[in-house]
Amino acid sequence: MPYPNYSIVIPAYNESGRIPATLEAVVRCIRQKNWFAEVIVVNDGSRDRTAQVVKEFAAWAPEVRMVENPGNRGKGYSVRNGLLHALGEVVMFTDADLSAPIEEAQGLFDAIAEGADIAIGSRWLERNRQTIRQPLYRQVFGRMFNGMTRAVMGLPFADTQCGFKAFTRAAAQTVFQLQTIDRWGFDPEILFIALKRGYTIREVPVSWAHDERTRISYLKDGMRMLEDLAQVRWNALLGRYDRKIEHIHRAAV
Repeated sequence: MPYPNYSIVIPAYNESGRIPATLEAVVRCIRQKNWFAEVIVVNDGSRDRTAQVVKEFAAWAPEVRMVENPGNRGKGYSVRNGLLHALGEVVMFTDADLSAPIEEAQGLFDAIAEGADIAIGSRWLERNRQTIRQPLYRQVFGRMFNGMTRAVMGLPFADTQCGFKAFTRAAAQTVFQLQTIDRWGFDPEILFIALKRGYTIREVPVSWAHDERTRISYLKDGMRMLEDLAQVRWNALLGRYDRKIEHIHRAAV
């Protein structure tokens, strides 16, 4: 049996309330568009019924499977764990709230088909596509953090933090084996690694609807993100992103 064309990774922590609707929307899109795709939910040590809900859903939706983290490790760890277990030729991750509708993944897939190694969703290239905007304070903080990231790490992207990114299998294998940041600050690191390793990255405008249930704390997690930026620069000085990578063989299907 051939490997899927696409792998869609969804990190999940205590998502029993909204993961059924998310999976229903993703599987419906896959079937309507005739994507040959798998869906990987990464359970990040949830304390609610997330794991049970995903297993029940997967019982009737063969596209879905679950990967378990060894406890609560963070979004960055979850994304890495999912993508390194993925079987697809193109692998992507999206947030469990589907702030960017899964149909928008087609734009990422098209960018990769046109030659990009990595395609990243952007909320800021076409702002009129934000159907539900973030509160002003979140917009200000997000733009400040993005500006600081661009300055400190030399990232030329309008939106580094959008949780909607796709990779060729080869790019994902390299980038995520080199990733060291396990929590919210992993996005700038993977983009920094990708540029350092010579991958072509294309920004793709996506529709976006802010979800007020987002768990990020702009004060506490913002300080951690600044620490993460410093850690990335330190890793680069030590040459930690230059080591040779051996690609992981895919499991039989």
